[in-house]
Amino acid sequence: MSNFLDIDPKAKGLIFDLDGTIADTMPIHYIAWRNASSKFGIDFTIELFRELAGIPLYPTVKKLNELFGKNIDPKEMGDAKEEEYEENMHRIKPVEPVVDLIKKYHGKLPMAIGTGGCRRLSKKALKIIGVDQYIDNLVSAEDVQNHKPHPDTFLQCAELINIEPEFCQVFEDGVLGIQAAKTAGMMVVDVTKYYEVTIGIE
Repeated sequence: MSNFLDIDPKAKGLIFDLDGTIADTMPIHYIAWRNASSKFGIDFTIELFRELAGIPLYPTVKKLNELFGKNIDPKEMGDAKEEEYEENMHRIKPVEPVVDLIKKYHGKLPMAIGTGGCRRLSKKALKIIGVDQYIDNLVSAEDVQNHKPHPDTFLQCAELINIEPEFCQVFEDGVLGIQAAKTAGMMVVDVTKYYEVTIGIE
C-alpha cells in the first residue's frame, strides 16, 4: 500500500470520480442501500454493492429489479436510500492522498469531477470535505444520458476543461469508472491502491 500518488508526466488535465475517490462516502452509501433494500426484501450484500458501484441512483434500483425479479418503483426506493444517505453525510471523510493531489495541482492543471451521483448531493459532499474551493467543473448523473461504463461522463469533463482525452488522467476507484476512462482513451489510476478501502461503518 503506497501513499504516494502523482500524475503522469503527459497529463495536461485531471479528472476525478467523487464517491470512493475524493470522498470516502462508500460506507455511508452502503448502509443506506442496505437499509433501503431490506424494506423491499432484498439482501444488499457488500459483493453486490461493489458490483453496482458507479451506477446512478434509479438505474441501480432497475438493476436490483432485474437481479431479484422484483418490480420496485425506482423513485420510491431510490429516494428512500438518498434520504438516509443525506442524513449521514456529516460522517464523510476525505480520501487524503487524492485530496493532497488536488491541492498540489490546483491552479497548475485544469481539473473536473465526473460522478454517477446527483449534482446537489455531490456538491454537498465536496463542501463537507472542503474540496469545493479547488474544483468548479462537475459532470453529474443529470448531465449525461449514458453513464459509466460508457465514456460520456469523462468525455464531457474533458470538454469542460478543454483538454484532449488522451492528455486527461482519470482517478477512479470503481471497475465501471476505470472501464469508462479506458474507453474514453484516457490515462487512468486506480486510487484503491493508495488507501485502505472500508465498507463497514463503526
